[in-house]
Amino acid sequence: MVFLLFFSTFLLIHNNQASLNDPISFSFPTFTPQSCSSEGKLLCMGSVTSGEGYLSLTPEQQKSNSSSASVLPLYKVGRVLYRYPVPAWSSFISTTFTVRISAFSNTTGSGDGMAFVFAQDSRPSPPDSYGSFLGLLDRSTQGGVIKQLGIELDTFMNHEFDPDDNHIAIDTTSIMDPVAIQSLNSSGINLKSGRDIKFTIEYNGWNQILHVSAGYSENPLVTILNHSISMFDSIVPSSVYVGFTASTGTLPESHQVRDWVFTSLQLPNPSPPGNDKGRKRKPRNIWTVDVPVFLCVLVLMAFTYPFILRVVKRNHCGGNETEDIESRTRTAANAPKMFTYKEISRATQDFSKENLIGVGGFGVVYKGIIPDKIHVPPKTIAVKKITAASKQGEREYLAEICTIGRLRHKNIVQLQGWCHENENRFLIYEYMPNGSLDRYIGNGILDWKTRYNILTGLASALLYLHEECSNPVVHRDIKPNNVMLDSDYNAHLGDFGLARVMLQDPKLTIPLAGTPGYLAPEVLGFAGKATPESDVYSFGIVVLEVVCGRRSKGIFDDYSLVENVWNLYAKDELLECVDQVVLDGKFEVEQVKRTLIVGLACLHTDFMLRPKIRKVVQILMNPNEPLLDLPDTRPRPSAVYLSVSSSAPRITDFGSVASSSIMMT
Repeated sequence: MVFLLFFSTFLLIHNNQASLNDPISFSFPTFTPQSCSSEGKLLCMGSVTSGEGYLSLTPEQQKSNSSSASVLPLYKVGRVLYRYPVPAWSSFISTTFTVRISAFSNTTGSGDGMAFVFAQDSRPSPPDSYGSFLGLLDRSTQGGVIKQLGIELDTFMNHEFDPDDNHIAIDTTSIMDPVAIQSLNSSGINLKSGRDIKFTIEYNGWNQILHVSAGYSENPLVTILNHSISMFDSIVPSSVYVGFTASTGTLPESHQVRDWVFTSLQLPNPSPPGNDKGRKRKPRNIWTVDVPVFLCVLVLMAFTYPFILRVVKRNHCGGNETEDIESRTRTAANAPKMFTYKEISRATQDFSKENLIGVGGFGVVYKGIIPDKIHVPPKTIAVKKITAASKQGEREYLAEICTIGRLRHKNIVQLQGWCHENENRFLIYEYMPNGSLDRYIGNGILDWKTRYNILTGLASALLYLHEECSNPVVHRDIKPNNVMLDSDYNAHLGDFGLARVMLQDPKLTIPLAGTPGYLAPEVLGFAGKATPESDVYSFGIVVLEVVCGRRSKGIFDDYSLVENVWNLYAKDELLECVDQVVLDGKFEVEQVKRTLIVGLACLHTDFMLRPKIRKVVQILMNPNEPLLDLPDTRPRPSAVYLSVSSSAPRITDFGSVASSSIMMT
């Protein structure tokens, strides 16, 4: 009987650990009435309504435009939560959403605002949480009665504790005493503008930093707040419900959520290494029993371990139907699978040299074969083993899971899964039989049709990343080595270890990342300020390399590929730079010329004058699309002047070298 008790406990722990390690990701690019239905994934409470593609947390202004208090939606509270809990402690959490807050016409003033909330449970807002309480707390629940964390978007100034009527704050136990507060006036963002405003909130469970950035949808996001706060400090439970609240008081205001993306990855350790404070708050070990009993249990488990694993697997994959449905809903359809070390070792034949297919900056890549009930013969995978001693590899590992893991596009390498056991970290991808594009540049194997198809596929992948996925991404390392080719030589963009979610604070400098020869001038000049425009620049280099059959060395090349193509363009001899293998084959002259001109346009020294990737795709896919105008300067300007003395970077073609400037060729 004692053994059965411990056996059941073991199963429970094993299943709980498996579910906690699964990444949780969900996306609402739009909202429908079904989103809030009993079968939907959202719990909509209070004054929340859905329809027209968005959520209204509080009622909108009626067409009558009446200013009569009897028809105005005063003292309203709305709350919407994701139906399933997500882990909060020791997690990497990233969420991006777009809101639109609008004042009513024919009224003086508006209020009160809205908030993003990490709630302790899925209950509605407290009954009297209208007005300045923003649906988070009321007078009876202040002081720690409710365990939650709210990031408020406050549009009403309460004179006793608010800086103005346009600020954000972090609230835990009291609205009257926020743990951090910051006005938005200096950022140029007006919460009540009636415009779409995008917010990104990130929480890193290792360094325990909460980061908030914001910006109008058409503009880059800027950092608003960085605050150190530990989820361990009894602020919230280990699992929380996430969502939005909003309220009105004596003045009306409408609060809309236009889209929402959320990702949560539970980190392997409860706290960052060396954080004694976090370690003290680890959950107590349930095996606090007498040593003899404990040893007996270990011996019994050792003999029954194979049977236990079979039972666990059967229960986890095909057991209780309700639990299975909830598990699949929580982890979302696009979440990568978690593999065990044993599965990966078996797939790669114990990481044999025969299965080694590549070596990168952060680790090595092996070919593997795994059994698959759907795929016959078994499925072939690529396994990237992250270097254990590389701190940058650790960041790459998390970045890959939290970016490529949620991306779905035919020209992006699919992340199949991941593994983290002890010091071993792996990323599992779909296998690309023809390897990376770099091995085909300069060897004359690919004909023009295949090369053109590769470039259009790569452009399509970038269009998805920059504009079409729910949470846009800057790749930051576009180069042939990261373009993988399937059995039909279709392009698949991979290696998202340097990728960053758009858009970062323009004033924020980050460590230089990327590959020399593919970095845009402004990235070199501004210590790694990557943008969609810098991705476009890197794409331009790849275009020239693929068409010309020659690798570029960028600023380290005595006679650079870019200069060569530009000079030939100036002489009206553009076809002279094309790979001879292409010239000897069948190709469309105008198509080749248009492709090279697109590549040169992407390489404009002024990032503001480079084409958007959507325009690039339109030109490549439609022969009737007008071409871009290249600068009249001939030869091409060989240097850019970067003024770093101003907070707003200014880039021109030429300038004198000064102490506050950088000259680059």
